[in-house]
Amino acid sequence: MTKNGISYRDAGVDIDAGNALVERIKPAAAATARPGVMDALGGFGALFDPRAAGYDDPVLVAATDGVGTKLRIAIDTGHLDGIGQDLVAMCVNDLVCQGAEPLFFLDYFATGKLSVDEGARVVESIARGCKAAGCALIGGETAEMPGMYHDGDFDLAGFAVGAMQRGTALPAGVVEGDVLLGLASDGVHSNGYSLVRKVAERAGLGWDAASPFGEGDLGAALLTPTRLYVKPALAAIRAGGVHALAHITGGGITENLPRVLPKDLGAEIDLTSWTLPPVFRWLAEAGGIEQGEMLKAFNSGIGMILSVAADRADVLADLLAAQGETVHRLGRVVAGQGVRYSGALA
Repeated sequence: MTKNGISYRDAGVDIDAGNALVERIKPAAAATARPGVMDALGGFGALFDPRAAGYDDPVLVAATDGVGTKLRIAIDTGHLDGIGQDLVAMCVNDLVCQGAEPLFFLDYFATGKLSVDEGARVVESIARGCKAAGCALIGGETAEMPGMYHDGDFDLAGFAVGAMQRGTALPAGVVEGDVLLGLASDGVHSNGYSLVRKVAERAGLGWDAASPFGEGDLGAALLTPTRLYVKPALAAIRAGGVHALAHITGGGITENLPRVLPKDLGAEIDLTSWTLPPVFRWLAEAGGIEQGEMLKAFNSGIGMILSVAADRADVLADLLAAQGETVHRLGRVVAGQGVRYSGALA
């Protein structure tokens, strides 16, 4: 061994910091335990038993996603305590659209130089999102990769697995005349942030500027976490009468709703059936964004849409409201293709 030998730490990778992060997040992960979890963090793989979760003939469903350039705002402002919920929500809200209950979640956190405190804040927020969605955080990967990311930058990816009983997959049974129930969003959620950042730049506003559409500063207001729809959606599915669900993400209502409709059916939506939330009104006005673009770039205030049997619409709307959702009757499933809008966003 030479006196001038170098270590892994000299190359920019601190294994001790990685181990410290794992130890710090173990309690947060343990708090997400649910029936089916078979092992704790630390193994080469994570084990889960679907039968112990209540499924005797399970079909597994998987989803993966990130949080897009919303992460840029979180890093620049240091507001990291909600971004984990965004990551979880983007995955589990997709799973429930298939009729699946989210069972477990894995995360991938990659950075140029690991900050144990920042990493823990992010993973702890992931754990809170998992607990709220009823799924277990059973594993993940922390990658310290010097030279791959600028100082202070990191990236996130999430992976969720859920299950359903065989033969219960959605969408199923969508027919002309189904009522479309829209569930309110909690803001921009996690799509369209490249455009959001461009609008803020055009308006000459930094993230520490006063929010033009609410309280606090602009950065914090734009980091409102993505709403988790899992438990209310599952309650509606189990009550009967839900034929399809569409998570309104990138592509907005215009592109996401047709994904769950049969090829010969479309949707008719009354844009006056809900009020455009202030953040979207600001984006439209400050960015000069036309209505059609708003409905494709953003959720515009509707984060999830359910296609339900007409004779079950009132009962399901009441059930979802009792679960804490703000429910809007948007319109109906109609003959044809695509989404037809009436009225105007206001």
